[in-house]
Amino acid sequence: MSQLFEPIKIRDTEIRNRAWVSPMCQYSAVDGSPTDWHLVHLGQYATGGAGLVFAEASAVVPEGRISPADAGMWNDEQVAAWRPITRFLRQQGATPAVQLAHAGRKASTAAPWDGGHTVPESEGGWPTVSATGNAFGELAAPRALTSAEIAEIPGRFAAAAQRSAAAGFEVVELHFAHGYLAHQFASPLVNDRTDEYGGDFDRRVRLLLEITEAVRAVWNGPLFARLSATDWVEGGWTGDDSVRLSRLLAERGVDLIDASTGGAVPDASIPVGAGYQVPFARQVRAEAGVATGAVGMITAPEQAEEIVASGSADAVLLARELLRDPHWPLHAADKLRAGSLWPVQYERARRA
Repeated sequence: MSQLFEPIKIRDTEIRNRAWVSPMCQYSAVDGSPTDWHLVHLGQYATGGAGLVFAEASAVVPEGRISPADAGMWNDEQVAAWRPITRFLRQQGATPAVQLAHAGRKASTAAPWDGGHTVPESEGGWPTVSATGNAFGELAAPRALTSAEIAEIPGRFAAAAQRSAAAGFEVVELHFAHGYLAHQFASPLVNDRTDEYGGDFDRRVRLLLEITEAVRAVWNGPLFARLSATDWVEGGWTGDDSVRLSRLLAERGVDLIDASTGGAVPDASIPVGAGYQVPFARQVRAEAGVATGAVGMITAPEQAEEIVASGSADAVLLARELLRDPHWPLHAADKLRAGSLWPVQYERARRA
């Protein structure tokens, strides 16, 4: 029996298998609202057999978008635009999930195919904010948030979680990784504050815990958190820090840690290779006692099966491999003799 294609129940939500779609920014939204592109892009993964389908990082406030073309969850128009997408995902048997985010000092940038540079206000960009006043690489320098401004952020995430429920999402993930705002507070490489939100570990993770508490107070479904489990830089965030934070998050109602890495600073040396981030998912699962998802260069069905079967993670999240083959779960299930996930409309093309 394939463990990759066994259902998993988190709180009251049963997810049909453990082959999940990682959040992938499409830089194709209009005023924060998803478009037909998102319906087709995300819908193909549901028909392709994925158990859980993550929408891209969706900003909790307009200035939290990575780019002007990023999705959002800060108004009712966006809720209405997401509903047909989540409805289609559910109709195909997949669980719709959303990642809530604030990009901080990495906001107001152009899409990657347009160079990824800072977008000036004259071209639709905006001033950025962060835990620090220092810039990320060649991006425009942010303004350090005041304590009063920081205190408003958990409520923004909570309001976005409530809108996510209204939009039909069944899982919410808090984006605490990849050098975005929450990670900018957590990482000692970035956070140079001397107030109650900077300094030692407890003060640097304070905002992350406050966001989690605010969201859990209004969100009853499965709650995930994506962490960058290491900064890959001496003196930065570490796997042990991730274990410590994961315990605190679990105490506050987080059900699964989505273990990624990197992104805090531009000069990190990352040893990218097959399954290179899996050891961090394994460490957090074993030492923090919380469920984990593994992500990063997971491409082969046998590789994904081994990750779950060995107890390294409870699920795998795929990104680039699904861009190459949106029907990867269908083919993987056949290869692992896990039974058919093929939609009846596609059965004539199935090769047993």
